[in-house]
Amino acid sequence: MTPEERDQLLPQIARGDVDAFAAWLSSAEPRIRLSLSRFAAYVDSEAVLQETLLRVWQVAHRVEVDPQGDALLRLGVRIARNLAIDHVRKSERNAKAEELSYAASGVVPSVQAPEPDPLLRAVIQRCLGALPPKPRLALDARLQNAGGAADESLAEQLQMKLNTFLKNFGRARQLLLDCIRGQGVDLGYSLGPERS
Repeated sequence: MTPEERDQLLPQIARGDVDAFAAWLSSAEPRIRLSLSRFAAYVDSEAVLQETLLRVWQVAHRVEVDPQGDALLRLGVRIARNLAIDHVRKSERNAKAEELSYAASGVVPSVQAPEPDPLLRAVIQRCLGALPPKPRLALDARLQNAGGAADESLAEQLQMKLNTFLKNFGRARQLLLDCIRGQGVDLGYSLGPERS
C-alpha cells in the first residue's frame, strides 16, 4: 500500500471504520515495528508496538492529511519512539530505585562469583609462601585490611616506618608477580614495571 492509499483511508478511520483501520494497520505495522528495532535490547518491543497501535486508534479521528503524506504512519512512528524512550527511562528509574533500596537497607544483592581456578590458586599459594618475611607481612596487612585503614596505621601496627612499609609492599607485589609469571601464568596485564 502506498502512502497516498494509506492517507485515503484517514477519513474512514476518523469515522471509526474498523475495516479501514485494519487495512491501514496491515501496511503500517511493519514500518512501525521496524522503527522500534533500535530499542529491542532495552524494551519489550512487542508491548510497545501494541500500546502504540492502541494509541494511534484512539487519536486517529484528529489526524488530517498533510502535504508530507503518511500522516498517521508518521504519528505512529513518533508515538512508538516516545513510548520506547519512556519504557527505557522507567526501567532505568526502577533499576536505580532498586539499587537505592538495597543501599538503604544495607542488603547487598547476591552476585554469583565465578568458580576459582584451583591451579591458579595453588600457584599463588606457592608464590606467597616463597616471599621473604617483611614483604609478606606488608602484603598480608594490606590484604587483611582490605582498604579499611590507611597505610600509616598498618605501618605502625607492624612497627615499620611508612616508607619501609611501602617499599616492602611494593617488593612483595613485584616478587609475587615475577613468581607467578615464572610458573607460566600469563596475567595479561602488569601491576608494576616488569624487570628485564
